[in-house]
Amino acid sequence: MRRTDRATGTEEALGILATAEYGVLSMASPDGEPYGIPLNFSFTDNCIYFHCAPDGRKTDIFAANSRVSFAVVGKTKVVPEQFGTEYESVVVSGVVQELFGAEKKDGLLALISKYAPEHLQKGIRYIDTLFDKTKVFKICVHTITGKACTQCTA
Repeated sequence: MRRTDRATGTEEALGILATAEYGVLSMASPDGEPYGIPLNFSFTDNCIYFHCAPDGRKTDIFAANSRVSFAVVGKTKVVPEQFGTEYESVVVSGVVQELFGAEKKDGLLALISKYAPEHLQKGIRYIDTLFDKTKVFKICVHTITGKACTQCTA
């Protein structure tokens, strides 16, 4: 990190990760082609959980290369008069792993709890209906880097 003065501590980075609304998953295909995709996610027990369709580009890439990077942007505020931006961000690296059975259901419940906590019972029924039609993955955090600037100029 070039601007070490803007580095956060690990606990602050984990907090940003826990409260961010969405993230971008980045991976590389076997031939080295980069691929990044925005995702809804949940962060629980030092792991990022997300779901996707049973087949597709992501799952093809995961089968060949399970190493990934995940980035989130927390709060931001452009400060035009200072030619700067106040921000917080986190980048995580880890290995993606498909979940099955109870762990898969727990991952889906974590997503429902984050994005629709007031509809938890309906969400549980929804999970049961579509359980076999989705894949669930987790990324356990191997490395984490956070940056934040609350009074930034260019």
